[in-house]
Amino acid sequence: MERRLQILLDAARYERISAEADRSGRSVAAVIREAIDFRFPDDGDRARARAASALLALTEEPDAGPAEGPAEYKAAYEAHLDELLP
Repeated sequence: MERRLQILLDAARYERISAEADRSGRSVAAVIREAIDFRFPDDGDRARARAASALLALTEEPDAGPAEGPAEYKAAYEAHLDELLP
């Protein structure tokens, strides 16, 4: 980590973050970093999210999925990504 940040939180917000940190076994700082990444994703995160959505979309409709072989699946997935990615 390169930067130190000091923030003030009200009790309710801190309790929510602290409870999540305890539940997940992470630090409060890690929970806050994850929240920032979720709210403000970088371009790589957006591209990965679009790719994941495309993959999931292929499995949602029974008749829209690719053929059974790995090569056909890869080709259908790449074609679908070409439609989504800039």
